[in-house]
Amino acid sequence: MRVYVPLTLPGLAGAHRTGELGTGPFVAYAVTPALREWYLSDDIEELEYAALNRAALASLRLLAADPGAVRRRVVVAVDVPDGTAAADPDRGLDPAALGEVRVTGTVALARAASVHVDSDDAQEDVTAAAGALAAADGGDDDAQFVVDGAEDHELLWYATQEIPNLVGLGG
Repeated sequence: MRVYVPLTLPGLAGAHRTGELGTGPFVAYAVTPALREWYLSDDIEELEYAALNRAALASLRLLAADPGAVRRRVVVAVDVPDGTAAADPDRGLDPAALGEVRVTGTVALARAASVHVDSDDAQEDVTAAAGALAAADGGDDDAQFVVDGAEDHELLWYATQEIPNLVGLGG
């Protein structure tokens, strides 16, 4: 099963250092039945893109909680064995939990298929979005518009071999 793990650049650096994305349970995003129903598509690529975007929003939440992190959303796409990731049936209809899964067990970074990161030119909008997130969650439409502005930036695709360069450890 392909899951999308939300991180920050410091989180990616930590995963690179330890060789692990997590030891479980941790939250990731995937094509779940609730996501399929919400997105109304049978196209697996569109559904995976929706799951990736849900993980990008979760990465934004991580950034909002870590003011020292570089303001770039990070999502790692990783394949985990079936049964390792499961949606919480109690949260299945919660719009905030669409696509959310809990991953159990240790997930090696070596299992990652790709890394998706904001470009440098997204930092201003991502910074503003991270600052507006709490107000948007509280129903402020203007703040939601700012948060949506971060979603206007596509995450760039990187091969896993590029992780050292992304976290500033490359040569």
